[in-house]
Amino acid sequence: QVQLVESGGGLVQAGGSLRLPCAASGDIFSINAMGWYRQAPGKQRELVASIRSNGSTNYTDSVKGRFTISREGSKRMVYLLMNSLRPEDTAVYYCTAERFGIDYWGQGTQVTVSS
Repeated sequence: QVQLVESGGGLVQAGGSLRLPCAASGDIFSINAMGWYRQAPGKQRELVASIRSNGSTNYTDSVKGRFTISREGSKRMVYLLMNSLRPEDTAVYYCTAERFGIDYWGQGTQVTVSS
């Protein structure tokens, strides 16, 4: 089992920045990948960024060049640094981890970007 706890959400003006930390606990040593999803009101949940155990990263097109995913070497923490935020980035952001084909989710943290 893997437990994930996000923090760092809040209200920010357009153009601002936020960093979302996610703390992982439990059976973290076999985690293959971690990532961040988001879900805006009335929209489907979408993958924002992911990072694999070899350090390779992937971003959805709308955040490329603005968001950066990173993690500590121990896999205990993963971060999403969000710069140049836009109102359309407003959503609940969820931390995820994949281990042996099973996906684990955090409870989510709200990010609101005002125009």
